[in-house]
Amino acid sequence: MTVTLGSRSPRPHNPITNTLTTGQLPRFVEFYVLAGALVVMGGALLLIGFSWGGWIFLSIVLYLIALGALSTIAENRRKATDRIVRSLVSIAFLLAIAPLISTLFTVAAKGIGQLNWAFISQAGGAAFNPDTLAVTITSGALQAIVGTLIITGTAALMSIPIGILTAVYLVEYARPTEWMARSVTFLVDVMTGIPSIVAGLFAFSLFTLIVGPKAFSGFSAAVALSVLMIPIVVRSCEEMLRLVPHDLREASFALGVSRFSTIIKIVLPTAIAGIITGVMLAIARVIGETAPIFMAASFTDNFNANPFSGPMQTLPVLAYTGYKFPGQDIAASNASAWGAALLLVLIVVILNIIARIVARAFAPKGTR
Repeated sequence: MTVTLGSRSPRPHNPITNTLTTGQLPRFVEFYVLAGALVVMGGALLLIGFSWGGWIFLSIVLYLIALGALSTIAENRRKATDRIVRSLVSIAFLLAIAPLISTLFTVAAKGIGQLNWAFISQAGGAAFNPDTLAVTITSGALQAIVGTLIITGTAALMSIPIGILTAVYLVEYARPTEWMARSVTFLVDVMTGIPSIVAGLFAFSLFTLIVGPKAFSGFSAAVALSVLMIPIVVRSCEEMLRLVPHDLREASFALGVSRFSTIIKIVLPTAIAGIITGVMLAIARVIGETAPIFMAASFTDNFNANPFSGPMQTLPVLAYTGYKFPGQDIAASNASAWGAALLLVLIVVILNIIARIVARAFAPKGTR
């Protein structure tokens, strides 16, 4: 008896559906939805009373709701959640940089008219003519530029070596359980949170005890700034030194190189870019300080390049006094204040560019 098995017909091919790629929204759907939300909320608020803050806030809320609904319907809940979270992160980033952009734009817009060669190259002040009894007001920032560079440079010369050597001690020599290392770390943390006016009071009191009353000088202000700079340099350099791989140190020790030579020739050159960045952050942190310099060095319209004798003028103090103590021409004093603020921003930018160039020049060849 022969049994014939019927041949089965092949099943139709069913391609596997990839749920991760189906139902894609357009590439720039976020911009389209945002534009629509701005238009809709702008029209609605025009009917009930328009306000810039309410328009932006309600447009963001409508944008998030609409984007989440569209992505859930056209794609899936996972992609909808991803789009909403990514939008929230982008909004938070824009909110974070908005004050910075607004500040830079305001300073540039109001200070660019005052920024010229005469303002930079001449010292400002008032001149009295006894013959005509006329008082001539000269707008200039030369004394403030020189004072800023001298005071900040002196503070950097005192703070950078102390900060780098302290960081080297904490990373290369000290053990975390030693009382000395724990004490230094604690003091650095405390100094990081010291208000700037306290540093100014400390410097003023110290030099008053040493020199006498009214001991205003650029060096006193530099001491106050160094109190603020040292903990920042220590913290930033310490983190950069810890990022240097231990394999480099062990390889150097295996070749018989001393610890001191390893630090000088291996560790510091490897971390030089980060160290310079930390130093520049510290300088940028103190170059715009007003309270400690105002208390320790006071201010003056006379040109003074001697940091050990007499008051000195700086750009942040010039900007402050231009508004707080304006001269007879209030508009000219305010313009000088904005010009000083813009000059201060430009100096910080130039110093950062120089630091980048130096860091790239001294970085190890493999990292250039």
